[in-house]
This record gives sequence, structure tokens and C-alpha cells, in this order.
Amino acid sequence: MKQFYKSKSLLRLSFLFIVLFSVVSVANSCKDDDDEEFTDHMVQFEVKGSQNVVPKTIVTQVGTSQNTMYNTVQTPITYPWTSGEFFVNSSQSQLNLAANAELPNADSELIVTIWIDGEVAKTDTVTGAGVKSAAVAHSFLEL
Repeated sequence: MKQFYKSKSLLRLSFLFIVLFSVVSVANSCKDDDDEEFTDHMVQFEVKGSQNVVPKTIVTQVGTSQNTMYNTVQTPITYPWTSGEFFVNSSQSQLNLAANAELPNADSELIVTIWIDGEVAKTDTVTGAGVKSAAVAHSFLEL
């Protein structure tokens, strides 16, 4: 009977050890997760064109928030146009900038640029005559 009692205690002790080891393992694995926190970035949109370019529309988008500006008598758009600097949290994931304009000559240019933390993140240049469009997009997500 003593032998049976000892093996039962050993079984309980082994079970307790396995449960304790499992809890410690799970706690350590959760502690080692390297989830990066979202960070704030200084962002600026910029649209510029060569001489005599007539802007038509500028569209900006941060995350799901879109803003469209039309060149009208009440709200004229002048080149170079900048949004001014503003903070964007990287949780917003997506930045978009698009513009179209009337380019007078074959060598006229329309340039759209997204600046992030003082550096050019994305830029697009179109050249030619007529109504031309340029667009850039930047994602904070790493795929």
C-alpha cells in the first residue's frame, strides 16, 4: 500500500510540475513578443509645377480621411502648394496625394511629393502638354 501511495504522490508532483512549467513557458513567450508600437511621423504634402501650369484639383488622404480641393475663383490653388507639416500616427497606415493640372507646353512638369520626417518618401513627376495627373501613395505597414 505504501508503494501505491508513493507512486500516486509522484504522479501528482509530476502533474504539478508540468502545469507550472507550461504556465512559465506561456508567460515567457508572451514577454518576448516584439510588437512595435505605432509612432508619430511629421508629414507634409507638396504639389508644384513649372511656370504657367494651371492647377485643377488636389486630393489628399490620410487613412480614411480624404480632402479634395478644386481651383475656383473663391478658393484658388497656387503653385507651389504645400499642406503644411502635421503629425500622422503610423496606425493610419496609408497616405495618398494626387493632383491634376493644365500643362501648357511639352516640357511643362507637374510634381507631387510626400515628405515624411523631413525626407522625401514618394514623388511622381509628369511631363507634357494638356491636362495631366500625378499621384503617389505611401504605406506605413511593412508587408
